Amino acid sequence: MLTPNQISAGELLQLIRSGRANTRADLQQVTGLSRSTIGQRLDLLNRAGWLKHTTGSSTGGRPSQKIVFDPTHASVIAVDLETRHARAAILDLAGTLLAEQTRPLQISDGPDVVLDQLARWFPDLITAAGVDASHVCGIGMSVPGPVDWETGQVVEPPIMPGWDRYPIRERMQRAYADHVHSDAGGGPVPVFVDNDANLMALAEHQANHRDCTAFVLVKVSTGIGAGVVVGDTVYRGIDGGAGDIGHIRLHDRPDALCMCGSHGCLAAVASGRALANELSGLGTDATSASDVKRLLGEGHPDAIRLAREAGRRTGEVLVTVVTLLNPGVLMIAGDLSGAPFMTGVRELLYQRAFPRATANLQVVTSRLGDHAGIIGAGSMVTEFLYSPARADTRLARLAL
Repeated sequence: MLTPNQISAGELLQLIRSGRANTRADLQQVTGLSRSTIGQRLDLLNRAGWLKHTTGSSTGGRPSQKIVFDPTHASVIAVDLETRHARAAILDLAGTLLAEQTRPLQISDGPDVVLDQLARWFPDLITAAGVDASHVCGIGMSVPGPVDWETGQVVEPPIMPGWDRYPIRERMQRAYADHVHSDAGGGPVPVFVDNDANLMALAEHQANHRDCTAFVLVKVSTGIGAGVVVGDTVYRGIDGGAGDIGHIRLHDRPDALCMCGSHGCLAAVASGRALANELSGLGTDATSASDVKRLLGEGHPDAIRLAREAGRRTGEVLVTVVTLLNPGVLMIAGDLSGAPFMTGVRELLYQRAFPRATANLQVVTSRLGDHAGIIGAGSMVTEFLYSPARADTRLARLAL
């Protein structure tokens, strides 16, 4: 519990952004700070351009002035990197998409090629969004592999050859400086990297399930991974490995070779890549999770049968996940998240899980769809840069 003397401008900003206090009177009541101290802290935030003021409702006296965070004072670049394509976008600090584009991009080409190519997209995006490059405050990247949050490096990623322990942050900063002309100053643009399922979970939780204190999202596309939000925070584990359920072993398929080099992993038998391989073996033209998604949309009988079986296999693993975490919402997302896969998940989950674990559980599909990773990547940047401690550091550097 902070004492009044420890409540900084960054702490006030957190109260304002969360909606807990949006008038001077509210801020005084919540913090115990004097009116003059509140005024000093707010003046600092105002000079930084981070707040805006609107007139509130009146009960007969002078209308109160409402203080809110201004999400338009800066912009974020967000990237959602998949195995065969990438989506890049410019967002404001509330997650509103200002401009976006999706293009083919092979993650197997390696980080040097991929990161440089991504940075080449940014100038046109910035122009399309109608923002100034100097207003870009950070870059957020969603990647399909385990990420050590502290270093921003992927660690032993099964479907990202050549990326293991690669300095993504530093390389993206150089590529950005090479391709984007900015008068921002103050050093290289900060870059943040996290696992795709984590960021999708963050975005879906914030947008539609903020009242859920234990939230799990499972992404089933080329691979299989889960993102977990506890309270309002992504749970990453000790080094970013939390949620890597695609590499839990199944006892009935010890022969199935996984991209990680092991045998019998869930991803080896239930991912989009696995189903594409099975369909190809049956004479159907399918080489990727996107192809499986297309075939499911066309009502292809073998694709539907295999997707339902993949859902059952995934549901078998999710029985343990649900029993361990007791979430209020279990969301299935990604290329395979249609009715056949969902039916399979529900069959096994409700059949095998203890009724206590599923009594208050909602099993749902993604509401943000293909934009979840982008929105989550943008939110990651905003949440970090405007957290109390980081906000105070940035205010000090502005020397306002």
